[in-house]
Amino acid sequence: MTATQTAPETEPAATGESGPEPRAPRWRTAALATALTALLLGGGAFFHGAHQLRTTPSARNQALTDTAATTRVGGDVGEGLARIFSYTPTSADAAERNAGTVLAGRAARQYADLFAQVRTSLVEQRLTLSTQAVRTGVIELDGDGARLLVFLDQVSRRDKGAATTAAAQLTVTARYQDDRWVITDIETR
Repeated sequence: MTATQTAPETEPAATGESGPEPRAPRWRTAALATALTALLLGGGAFFHGAHQLRTTPSARNQALTDTAATTRVGGDVGEGLARIFSYTPTSADAAERNAGTVLAGRAARQYADLFAQVRTSLVEQRLTLSTQAVRTGVIELDGDGARLLVFLDQVSRRDKGAATTAAAQLTVTARYQDDRWVITDIETR
């Protein structure tokens, strides 16, 4: 062999051992880490969003989710208002007794003041008032407290005169106590 000639290339001998595993390209590792981070952040965001939905005031408002409780508070309050705002010259004492079981707090004081004024004209003018709750809407129901919008129809008659019909709209606050709903505040609208 001459100096200008080179030795023929030979293949490496097969030894039965493989060389080091080829490493994954860096971009694959980076993509995997990025995808994993995005999944974790996305999952955390969805978890936070679900928590926010469960803790909003509207989610806690049982008037939107508990039909039986909504019906119960509406019925108790509507019936209570009809009982305390329906009276005749001979049933004034019964109306006041009903108020003692239906009303509490500010509503009881409001009714006592109002009924003291009505009582004198009730007998003198032979005034009869009949009240019926025609529509009761529960605005908010949260545990043992509720706010309602109540529409009343009232028919009044003086002595033997013609009946006069009037409508009333009230915002009522009620509290659940002793296995019944008690009215704690009444506002006219």
